Amino acid sequence: MEGHIIETRYPLTFREEEAGRLGALLSNRRSVVLVGMKRVGISNFLRFFLYHKDIPQTYLKGDNHFFVPVDLNDLVERELFPFWVLTLKRIADSVEASTLPDKVKKKVSSYFLDSIQSQDLFFTIDCVRKSLSSLAEEGYLPTVFYLRFDRLEEAISPELFANFQGLVDAAHGKLSFVFTSDRALKSVSVFADTFYIKPAKHTDTQIVFDTNIKTRPLKLGEEETKNLLGLVDGYIQYLQFALISLHEVDKIPATKDELFEFLLKDERIALQSEELWESLTDREQKALLEIGSGKAIKDFPETEYLWSTGIVGEDDKLFSSLFEEYIRTKGSRRETVSVDLTKKELALLNFLEANKDQVCEREQIIENVWPEAEELGVTDWAIDRLVARVRVKLKNQNSKKEIVTVKTRGYKLTEGKS
Repeated sequence: MEGHIIETRYPLTFREEEAGRLGALLSNRRSVVLVGMKRVGISNFLRFFLYHKDIPQTYLKGDNHFFVPVDLNDLVERELFPFWVLTLKRIADSVEASTLPDKVKKKVSSYFLDSIQSQDLFFTIDCVRKSLSSLAEEGYLPTVFYLRFDRLEEAISPELFANFQGLVDAAHGKLSFVFTSDRALKSVSVFADTFYIKPAKHTDTQIVFDTNIKTRPLKLGEEETKNLLGLVDGYIQYLQFALISLHEVDKIPATKDELFEFLLKDERIALQSEELWESLTDREQKALLEIGSGKAIKDFPETEYLWSTGIVGEDDKLFSSLFEEYIRTKGSRRETVSVDLTKKELALLNFLEANKDQVCEREQIIENVWPEAEELGVTDWAIDRLVARVRVKLKNQNSKKEIVTVKTRGYKLTEGKS
């Protein structure tokens, strides 16, 4: 698997400070919540940390760590029972792919099969406990990484973290958890340390760029490369989308201003800016709208998140000129009545029409509407927002077509009678 993960090709200097801090916390068997603004690159960093072969010796004292990645993007129903089933399945997958003795593999596999047959929440949690305890008994230090843990937001409760603490106790303190979220998790403050991940430094952005270019060559001159890296400003999702966009055109924008305008018009980047904006509270949004008026961000209450995540840096400077331009035009932007579909909106509508009256699940939509970004991951927000936009435009067209939400599954297109 590691051979297909581009982050394994990064040099060990990538996000050196963050890797060192995370390694120290895990070596001391602390659990951690990694918090950052939406799509800042936490998953990118964790793929490097999880799969780079030299991480254990460099950052984990060479201890016998056992990592279990659980990506909650794979969770169809965002409820507790499916969550624990997915956790147990990923433990079983990781054990099966390891060099652990066959007796341990058979034991963990049997726990998973028993839990599937039982369909019982508490029995499944107990099977998770037994599986993780088995790893600890074999001399390993297991760590479960919950990527995109905030997808479970509605089900997160103090009781859930009490379950996590129970698992740690059962493993005699040898077990740790890593959660990723775009906001700090209040319920976990005693249980785990909160660690903010800010936009990547220039040297780290350069590493991501260089590695991507080696994988998918793109003819960029020195000045064009400098312009690009200056505009994405350490925000990994902007960089990834920018590279995709530049691969789609015959001529690379020559100047920084031309590149800036080109990226601003890219639908993926615009949607990403909107997603980041919508993830902020009203107070945080108000503070950012006022950032150019001479008022200091610190004058606004309850905006610490903007500093902690690096959205705002020194001298009240925003992390990205692309996001700054999105905010600058936000105040003057007006919602216009439009019936014209964008490229992504048309792709979504065509896919739903090709499967009329059938439920189209989230993964199917991503495969057909965002095939170029499938490996990067597409958020629930992005899908929901695109669907909402198409709904509005169908209404503006006086169309009989309607997009129906099928809870926990996806969407389907229906057509009313004339």
